[in-house]
Amino acid sequence: MFDFKHIKPFDRAYVDNPGPMVVFATPGMLHSGLSVQIFRKWAPNENNMLIMPGYCVAGTVGHKVISGAKKIEFENRQIVEVKMSVQYMSFSAHADAKGIMQLIQHCEPSKVLLVHGEACKMEFLKKKINQELECFMPANGETISLTTPVLVPVDTSLSLVKKQLFQERGTSSVTKRKNILHGMLVMNNNKIRLMEADDAMSELGLVPHHIRFTSTLQIEDSSCASTSRLTDIIFAKMKSLLENHVVQIVPEGSITVASVLIRVDTGDEDTKSICVSWGYQDEELGKYLLPAIKKWAMETK
Repeated sequence: MFDFKHIKPFDRAYVDNPGPMVVFATPGMLHSGLSVQIFRKWAPNENNMLIMPGYCVAGTVGHKVISGAKKIEFENRQIVEVKMSVQYMSFSAHADAKGIMQLIQHCEPSKVLLVHGEACKMEFLKKKINQELECFMPANGETISLTTPVLVPVDTSLSLVKKQLFQERGTSSVTKRKNILHGMLVMNNNKIRLMEADDAMSELGLVPHHIRFTSTLQIEDSSCASTSRLTDIIFAKMKSLLENHVVQIVPEGSITVASVLIRVDTGDEDTKSICVSWGYQDEELGKYLLPAIKKWAMETK
């Protein structure tokens, strides 16, 4: 949209160059910056021309020039004679609104604020913009609050997505429903990635710390049932309850599901000791199984 082939950046050294040139400089009211510096240099020369393209607030150099002032006093009592010709191109709400609307459509904002210009003309433009977008025109000194959705793009690890899909294959849930995706957010060069925790820690050179919770159940058992029999009962109950999980008995006789470990030990003559341990990542599963295991063990008495 802004492809100006014959325009190049302005260097302050160009101010004293001979020959014609056209300079677009800001601010438009000539109250500070590059525009007023060039004005001081070029104003005394009657061969030069100043084109003021818009509204100027009273008291600014731009307003004085438009009003016909021939001498402008600056700081340190410096007086600059205005011999250059001055032309004023007033903003036309009807003619220029089309170009402004094209600019707004190109930028694709969600809201527009009009903060500069003559009230009647800005009111016309505001009505025009309101036909397509929400538009505000606050008065000088007025504060307005805008709410806007914040969209944060996040690149998700392919392995993390595949892992989530694999976990859902054994479920009967609808695949189009929303699911919680667990991972670690990594921000680098203003880009955010969601990665598996192990991959993120490996990339960042971090050493993982594992937290486990352990609870021991003391079950009174006068039936003298063996630990292996009680283990088999708990294993069968868990297989039935946790159809979507892999429940297995490891060689040493403990039951495992995810990071949860259940081990039945012999206490004294009338008690059995059931140790239930789980990792932090499976805290919900561990807390769910703990009372269930206690109930199953009590039923075998």
